[in-house]
Amino acid sequence: MNEIRVQPEHRSWTATKVVAVVAAVLTGGYLAPWAVAAVRDVPHWSVFWVNLLLGWTIVGWIVALVMALRAQRLVIRP
Repeated sequence: MNEIRVQPEHRSWTATKVVAVVAAVLTGGYLAPWAVAAVRDVPHWSVFWVNLLLGWTIVGWIVALVMALRAQRLVIRP
């Protein structure tokens, strides 16, 4: 029997696939402080803007993470 194989015209390299996976993981890590803040119910929009604008610096990312991990405000109603 004759076997017919169809191959794509342009095959992607393994390096391209690895870079794509690494970029996806790093992107998720870049926005991790904002995700933590949203899950913990702290004011997350301020964390988002600090993370988006200054997160590319390591100091900005750490500041955003500290903001996300700060204590939650308790509201006591009589």
